[in-house]
Parts: sequence; C-alpha cells; structure tokens
Amino acid sequence: MRVLVLQHIACEPPGVFEEVLRERGAELHRVELDEGEPLPDWRDFDAIVAMGGPMSVNDEDALPWLGEEKRAIGEAVRAGTPYWGVCLGVQLLAASLGACVYPGPEPEVGLLPVSMTAEARTDPVFAEAPHELVTLQWHGDTFDVPEGAVRLASSPAYPNQAFRFERAYGVQFHLEVSAEMAREWAEVPEYVTSLERTLGTTEAPAFLAAIERRAEEMRTVGREIFERWLDCVVS
Repeated sequence: MRVLVLQHIACEPPGVFEEVLRERGAELHRVELDEGEPLPDWRDFDAIVAMGGPMSVNDEDALPWLGEEKRAIGEAVRAGTPYWGVCLGVQLLAASLGACVYPGPEPEVGLLPVSMTAEARTDPVFAEAPHELVTLQWHGDTFDVPEGAVRLASSPAYPNQAFRFERAYGVQFHLEVSAEMAREWAEVPEYVTSLERTLGTTEAPAFLAAIERRAEEMRTVGREIFERWLDCVVS
C-alpha cells in the first residue's frame, strides 16, 4: 500500500496513524508542502493522509500551493481515493468539495469532549467508537459540511467535528498526538496565540501536563478508529 502524506508543518506528522501504517508495511511518501516540496500525482497512491498546520485553507494569496493542494484533493476524493484528514486536513477536504471554511467564534483549544452523531452509529469507521471522546482541540477555523457528506461528530462550540464523503473522512480533532508533539506545537507562534487567547498565559503548563497524562488514552482510541478506516475503507 502506497500512502501519500500531506504535511503542512514539521511538528504535525501523522503520529499514531503513521505507526499503524508502518506496522502494516505501508510505503509512505511524505510531502512537506510548507517547505515548497512538489505535490506528486495522487493517482500513484492507494490512499491520502492530510495533517494539520498553522495556516488557513483560505491563505492562497500568501501560499499559492494551497490552491493546487485543494484541487488535487478534490479530484482524488471524487475519483474514490481513500482520504483521512485531520484538523487542517478536514478543512482542506471540506473546501475541496465546495464547502466554506471560516473562523469560528473563538479558538477551540483544550482537552474537550466530542460526541458522535446518530449517523456515526451506522458508519463503518465510527460505529464502534465511544459515544463521547476526549480529544485534543487546537484550532480557530471551522467548516460547513459539504453537500452529499454525512456529519459524524460534534462538540458544543463547533458543531461540525467530523464527516464522511464517500471514501473520504475528516476529523477536526486530534487523537494522534504524543506529549512530545504537543510540546513542539507550544513553540509555534500561531498556536501559542490561540492557546493564550483561550486559556490565558498562565495555563499553558497545566494544559501541556494534561495532554501528557491523557495522550496514550487518546492515541489508543485514535489507533482503533484509524485501523477501522484502513480495514473498512482502504482495503
């Protein structure tokens, strides 16, 4: 299995999702788009995994490669290529399918609950997930669910947390992150700004400590959901 990994900042790799792929013998082709690496032809891959980043999907004027990436994702997904998108990755999926992506009322940052929708109960990937998950949230933008897609998860502050479109899945939240990765995120200026706006300047150490305590719990759930995506969608 050849998997195209779309990465938008060095400190946001696929985490536990990458561990699962390597355990299954997948060949990963990682593209650091923010570093100017060229986007390969999606037709050469069996699946696409798109991760997060500090930019907005609407930053095409400053980052022209975003337009090419959205076009490629839209083509691949509509052609039936399995897709797994996280945070920016779900927003790219929504935008590539014609939905709007825009700033939310305020950044959603913290270890916060996400609830499955009724539709998730019959979804092949999310049917066995707990009704409520503790997730790492660290974002300011949100998205509309594209036409023809099915919403799978919601939170009180951001109703659209996950959706499915044919063989493409996207989640706004993080379940892949280790404590080490979260500490690296705390060095990214855009992430620090959202963290301080939401939690205040004095709460960051406690927040990072909470991630460290619950990282393996979240990664275990993330592994199970991602494995079902591989088994039910990619295989």
